[in-house]
Amino acid sequence: MSIRRRDELGGRAAVVGIGATEFSKDSGRSELKLAVEAVHAALDDAGLSPADVDGLVTFTMDTSPEITVAQAAGMGELSFFSRVHYGGGAACATVQQAALAVASGIAEVVVCYRAFNERSGRRFGAGVQHREPSAEGAALGWYLPFGLLTPASWVAMAAQRYLHTYGLTPDVFGHVAVTDRRHAARNPAAYFYGKPITLDDHADSRWIVEPLRLLDCCQETDGGQAIVVTSVERARDLPQRPAVVVAAAQGAGRAQEQMTSFYRDDLTGLPEMGVVARQLWRTSGLAPQDIDVGIIYDHFTPFVLMQLEEFGFCGPGEAAEFVAADALPLNTHGGQLGEAYLHGMNGIAEAVRQIRGTSVNQIPDAARALVTAGTGVPTSGLILGADG
Repeated sequence: MSIRRRDELGGRAAVVGIGATEFSKDSGRSELKLAVEAVHAALDDAGLSPADVDGLVTFTMDTSPEITVAQAAGMGELSFFSRVHYGGGAACATVQQAALAVASGIAEVVVCYRAFNERSGRRFGAGVQHREPSAEGAALGWYLPFGLLTPASWVAMAAQRYLHTYGLTPDVFGHVAVTDRRHAARNPAAYFYGKPITLDDHADSRWIVEPLRLLDCCQETDGGQAIVVTSVERARDLPQRPAVVVAAAQGAGRAQEQMTSFYRDDLTGLPEMGVVARQLWRTSGLAPQDIDVGIIYDHFTPFVLMQLEEFGFCGPGEAAEFVAADALPLNTHGGQLGEAYLHGMNGIAEAVRQIRGTSVNQIPDAARALVTAGTGVPTSGLILGADG
């Protein structure tokens, strides 16, 4: 049973700095170098120095340990350091961990970071190539012999069931891809800057694993992104307009596996995101109609539709029409399909820009932004809001 009451974290911490490297297909430098560049950029944005940092949070998959980043970035003593598991599902949880540390007084300034050479180095999209013996690896053993070797193939199973259940065709996924690329085309930081697509382009792109086409799949990117979190009180004395952590949550569903939860009663939804959604709405006291912009994790387009339905923005099977109608400003940075694939951390940065009023695709008077992390795995989410 998931938590069924409002938690007390909301309103006690804020994002005060964001920083990133360029997003590329070949960075030409180490993942540690990318991490340090992003951390320094975020601290500069926050008006803070490395000496101010006493906490670090990253992903279990990251190759740059907290103490190594601290040393390379010129930080001193740390009172808090943490890692979150499950790939892209960790993104919003890094900010949650930072906010928990700040709210409890364990740390004063915590930096969340993610850096990898995911295109020129290890490519997650290449699927399972080698895995040390583990319970997670044993679970994959039920699927790999039958050709389900890559994230795209795992998502395709659920996507096919979604289409069958609601009487839809693969073309409906194109609305997400077109929306993301429209925003990316106006974002100079995006890899697909100046390159919008049409529904026909989506339909003409080659199959990867039916019903997924090339333009349903996110990019593979080299780069780094960092986020600085501190108390709301301290945030008010810093240069940037704070983005307050209104609510933060993690979620894992019943019969949860990593991308292969095929033995659930229903494959047309994402129960792990349903857990997150319920807790975000409880804690914030908000509802879908109160959200000004949605930064929805888009490693594959079908899971964007399912997330919108889990959060109650529309009914089951209705999300494609919801996206096509632009009923909610969506992935205004271009998402991971259009800007860059940074395991969702660049999406958090875009939510901060929307709250600040500095996005290149700014939504007028945006005061509340929903951010989600990776789906198909245990995951996380945030609602960020304006202060006061």
